[in-house]
Amino acid sequence: MRLGKGRRDRVVPIGRAALAAIRTYLRDARPELVETPKEPALFVAAITHRRLNVKTLNLIVRKHAEAAGIAKRVTPHVLRHTCATDLLRGGADIRQVQAILGHASVATTQIYTRVAVEDLVRVHRRHHPRRKLKIP
Repeated sequence: MRLGKGRRDRVVPIGRAALAAIRTYLRDARPELVETPKEPALFVAAITHRRLNVKTLNLIVRKHAEAAGIAKRVTPHVLRHTCATDLLRGGADIRQVQAILGHASVATTQIYTRVAVEDLVRVHRRHHPRRKLKIP
């Protein structure tokens, strides 16, 4: 865990493949990028040798989205929102998603549940024999 925006803890679940890639980066690439081994940031810029700034991170995400053929505007925040929505759609508990996002209040996380409810309505309308569900 690492203190993030608002000095709140963030839980960062990570899969085996991503963990292996980060270990390789830490061993092979990062030592060449940092001016001092004490640099606390995991990812550093090749030019400044310091933590990536928001503008650079947005540019990296946008370039990779374009290379992947994604026409919509993609930002780190869009990825965060997509992850939270996918977790809730997949059945994750809202409190777990709250912890992952680092939200102080579950009310902030509940914004993501609206999308999940809209999905339920669409599925119900498409597949239920009577197809007349009314949700405000």
